[in-house]
Amino acid sequence: MTDSAHPTRTALVLGGGGSTGNAWLIGVIAGLFQAGVDVTTADLTVGTSAGATAAAQVTGAPPPQLYAAVLDAVVPARPPGVGGGRPSAPPVASHLEKTGAIIAASADPADMRRRMGAAALEVDAASDGSWTAQWRSTVAPRLPRSSWPEQRLAITAVDARTGEGVVFDRDSGVDLVDAVAASTSGGPHPYRIGERRYIDGGYRTNAENTDLAAGFERVLVLSPFGGRTRWPLEWGIHLAPQVDQLRAHGTRVEVVSPADNDEHMFGVNGMDLSLRDPAARAGFEQGIDLAEPLGAFWRAG
Repeated sequence: MTDSAHPTRTALVLGGGGSTGNAWLIGVIAGLFQAGVDVTTADLTVGTSAGATAAAQVTGAPPPQLYAAVLDAVVPARPPGVGGGRPSAPPVASHLEKTGAIIAASADPADMRRRMGAAALEVDAASDGSWTAQWRSTVAPRLPRSSWPEQRLAITAVDARTGEGVVFDRDSGVDLVDAVAASTSGGPHPYRIGERRYIDGGYRTNAENTDLAAGFERVLVLSPFGGRTRWPLEWGIHLAPQVDQLRAHGTRVEVVSPADNDEHMFGVNGMDLSLRDPAARAGFEQGIDLAEPLGAFWRAG
């Protein structure tokens, strides 16, 4: 049964995709908003990794303001091979190679999550313990507000010790900044909250975690990775089977991904801060172009 104030139930799912993915997400939402389609009013917003940052941003500030901030940002100089402003971040290609080896050695998704967690905990044990504070100080200024919004917001992560997926919300007892920092802890360090350690929410299922929108009538998925996955397809945890599962239970789903000619800005280049501006602009144009069909979908009775 739906709430009388919300005759239809909508969910907005924001997938991971690095710094450029975050910019693209903001651009798409701002473009839709500019054209009269406000998807930030969703009954549920799900955010994973870079999408967790975007989810906290769009539920905390107007899309035009967020979009302008991306375009106005000054790109800092950085040493070659270091991306995304993460403290002590390894070169992206090297990190992808290491995590790719873990995926290849894993028997199934649960085994993969445990192995990813164990690798992160090994790094944590050998560190001075300062990374969590450094990463939190990086994440906090990106969020318009430090408190959870009134609307439903779900932020994903993975418990590094158990390999179990975790979903943070306003009732979880975890600060919003910590939830986003945990979800964006892509490696090699885990993020500490109390006595627990967490790694990137993209390891829970895939970069989107669309399964969390089960039971909603209409779901809009914004996927910077375009549904691509690093997991073996036979595991069935990538975007396509998740969407199929939702549709099999009567949910209407629309998926938006970057245009083919913009794919170079994502993936291995996802932490290149110099590409945030063009990624945001590309997303904004997509939002404008898709406003009519997505507006009809979003407002459908």
